Amino acid sequence: SQTTYTDAASDFSKVYDQALATRDAIVITREGSESVSVLPTAELNSLMETAYLFQSPENAARLLAAIERANAQTFEPRSVSSLRHEYGLDEAT
Repeated sequence: SQTTYTDAASDFSKVYDQALATRDAIVITREGSESVSVLPTAELNSLMETAYLFQSPENAARLLAAIERANAQTFEPRSVSSLRHEYGLDEAT
């Protein structure tokens, strides 16, 4: 979404609420100046974390492969107990 600096300044609570409701960036434009965006902090943190994780080519390849597998749904659902057993995390009884 986009708004002007004048409109945003006159009713910033509307811009704030819209950013929270949509979880999208609200771009604020000002004539003769660079635009800025209002974005929920959680969304910004998520974007920054994703960018950090993709800095490593090896990590990026693993993440992209995982996304491809998830999108292709080439995995079988597993129970938590079977995963715990597979990775040696069985609870001591």
